Amino acid sequence: MKGRIRRKSVPGPVSPPRLPEALLCPLCDRLIPPAQRDAHHLVPRSKGGRETEYLHRICHRQIHALLTETELAREYSTLEALQAHPGMAQFLA
Repeated sequence: MKGRIRRKSVPGPVSPPRLPEALLCPLCDRLIPPAQRDAHHLVPRSKGGRETEYLHRICHRQIHALLTETELAREYSTLEALQAHPGMAQFLA
């Protein structure tokens, strides 16, 4: 096939995985509306984290308002540790 250009096949757009309609926030145990879901890295990505949890957007923002990425990576990398933090416990109550 001299002189012909072969094109590589490129897969089409990949659709994101469908999330269930009803999710409970693992921090506050309340239903998360689809428009208010945020994925939170338990260990920040900048510190090598990969695992995520879906949280209420307001709970997620409160975490980042109270804690630095270093604190999250070292001391608050689990949901239980986040719930035990005094500022988060007050917010969740």
